[in-house]
Amino acid sequence: MKLKNLKALRLAEGLTGGDIAKRVGICKSFYHQIENGQKRLSYEMAIKLALIFKKKPDEVFYDDLA
Repeated sequence: MKLKNLKALRLAEGLTGGDIAKRVGICKSFYHQIENGQKRLSYEMAIKLALIFKKKPDEVFYDDLA
């Protein structure tokens, strides 16, 4: 399942996958696998990603995972 909200937020902020990956301490390819639904998103990672956009995890991921 692709995380469309995560990608939309990233693009709206003008950030690359590499930018996000660096901020959360993972490699760029792993981030892209999360965004494209190829790797499972951990709760800890969901929190880290949401904090980048100054949002709660539910605001970022709920619609994609519901």
